[in-house]
Amino acid sequence: MNFVSVRIITSDVQRLVRFYGEITGMPVTVYTEDFAELATPACTLAIGSTRTLMLFGGDIARPADNHTAILEFRVGDVDVEFARLSDLIKNTVVQQPTTMPWGNRSLLFRDPDGNLVNFFQPVTAEAIRKFER
Repeated sequence: MNFVSVRIITSDVQRLVRFYGEITGMPVTVYTEDFAELATPACTLAIGSTRTLMLFGGDIARPADNHTAILEFRVGDVDVEFARLSDLIKNTVVQQPTTMPWGNRSLLFRDPDGNLVNFFQPVTAEAIRKFER
């Protein structure tokens, strides 16, 4: 088995397409006005409109109502990313760059729908070894 994708349901696909394209610097492929994907080497972030829920049977998810998941992106340098994105995320920063007890340097902020996003970088020897696998 291979975990390959996470999907965000939103009422504004284009807004999230612009946001995730800007924060990652990667292209987001828009397949329809209701569905787009940001494909990274490790996983895909899918962005689906609320209209796509009808294909699954109706009201099974609510946009902008996530209170449990954090979307995590491994980056080369958290502090450089924080400086680069400071104007874009200044009003949504939850935690400025901080080295966590498990060895990752982390920047936590929210996307336009309020979903938590973590940019992290392993900085301790143990955390770096963990990601060498």
